[in-house]
Amino acid sequence: MLNEKLKEKIKESLSSVLPITVIVLVLSVTLVPMEIGTLALFLAGAVLLIVGMGLFQLGAEMAMTPLGQSVGSRLMRGKRILPIALICFMIGAIITIAEPDLQVLANQVAAIPNAVLIFTVAVGVGLFLVVALLRVMFHVSLRKLLTIFYILLFLLSFFSPDSFTAVAFDSGGVTTGPMTVPFIMALGVGLSAARSDPDSAEDSFGLVALCSVGPIMMVLLLGIFYNPTDAAYTAAVIASISTTYDVMPQFFAALPQYAGEVLVCMLPVIGVLAVFQLATRTYRKRQLLRMAVGFLYTIVGLILFLTGVNVGFAPVGNLLGGGLAGSPYKWLLVPVGIIIGYYIVKAEPAVQILNVQVEDITGGVVSRKMMNLALSVGVACAVALSMVRVLTGINIYWILIPGYAAALLLSRVVPPVFVGIAFDSGGVASGPMTSTFLLPLAIGACLAVDGNVVTDAFGIVALVALAPLIAIQLMGFLYTHKTKKAEVRTEEPQLEETLVDFEEESV
Repeated sequence: MLNEKLKEKIKESLSSVLPITVIVLVLSVTLVPMEIGTLALFLAGAVLLIVGMGLFQLGAEMAMTPLGQSVGSRLMRGKRILPIALICFMIGAIITIAEPDLQVLANQVAAIPNAVLIFTVAVGVGLFLVVALLRVMFHVSLRKLLTIFYILLFLLSFFSPDSFTAVAFDSGGVTTGPMTVPFIMALGVGLSAARSDPDSAEDSFGLVALCSVGPIMMVLLLGIFYNPTDAAYTAAVIASISTTYDVMPQFFAALPQYAGEVLVCMLPVIGVLAVFQLATRTYRKRQLLRMAVGFLYTIVGLILFLTGVNVGFAPVGNLLGGGLAGSPYKWLLVPVGIIIGYYIVKAEPAVQILNVQVEDITGGVVSRKMMNLALSVGVACAVALSMVRVLTGINIYWILIPGYAAALLLSRVVPPVFVGIAFDSGGVASGPMTSTFLLPLAIGACLAVDGNVVTDAFGIVALVALAPLIAIQLMGFLYTHKTKKAEVRTEEPQLEETLVDFEEESV
């Protein structure tokens, strides 16, 4: 049974990664010629990506999801709010420190020490996970909270340095990655399930959305406090490959680094399981063994995924961006960005986990296929706008302010469940593939056109996180409109029959 499940997950990841691989191969023989060694690195990275994503998804399903649901349902049984809030804060901070994407962002902000930025973001997620918990407990409207917090964010951003705004909004996307999403989504399911009321399914969404707000707010405050003037990015370095024999040593050399990062990140999560089990005795031996195997799959899968992405994918992204922007056909970056954006979101591990949970919770009303389509279209538009920004230097406010205004207005006219799904999808869509392939693509293009990397290339994660907010809610709006039409059609024949009966009785 386990082998069949693993095969299924690997097939899913193959179908996600294959389109990106084909796009890169086509570009390499048409617009951006590459060395054979670079292509060999990319293909080897794609293989690791496929296997790693399959293992990760299976592991998260076996370990992170049941842990999150159990912790969530247990928290809701508590009577005293203060201890519950403290536990929730600590879990949010611990899971965030375990997020690999956060390490990537921290390395880009030269003006602030990595540890300071990481702990600041962790505090932001912890605080807003408490806000999310209190929202579920006291039945507070998600759309009202999001409207208040995003207005506050934009007011705060006007006091933050311009060179730091894009980085701050990017932080909201990278902190909800492959490590945090499975746990936080499952935590939401556990919290709402313990309530057992008609609105509980709707309230199972929204935790990721609120946890994306916290880092933006805290990083903006940090930017004001530090007043940074520069934030450098270390471009991906393409290893020199002479023969195919030299390919695998590049990955083996990188494995210890990513293995160490993943193990250090996973230890706090495993610690949460150990403390929770000692305190509650929730799981039996068989369940604990299954979860232990799940954590092993998660660790191995994430190591392979990060190694494949960073060694094989990131350098090629940088090369593609620079090659396209440096050519006479630099505006081809926009259509190429649309194609890459459409397919790259399917390769995000956390996206597939979210889609499965959405399908389960909505009883198939919102299917994985619908979610994938809406997310792909949204991210394609976001990447296109990001490429336009790179080529023209448009200020990110011209996109963020109208974008979030549209998202918040849509939240007023779509069912609450779609609001939660949409804002959760925003954080989920901007995962490791965005930060390690699209960001280098934008960096390479920005350097080729002599743009400002900090203001023009940064922000791509923020735009990718914004797009699903609009796309998913539009899907919800259309779905509601079609449902109402269908209800009217079914009511019309019944009304005609009633009128006929009434006329007959009158006669």
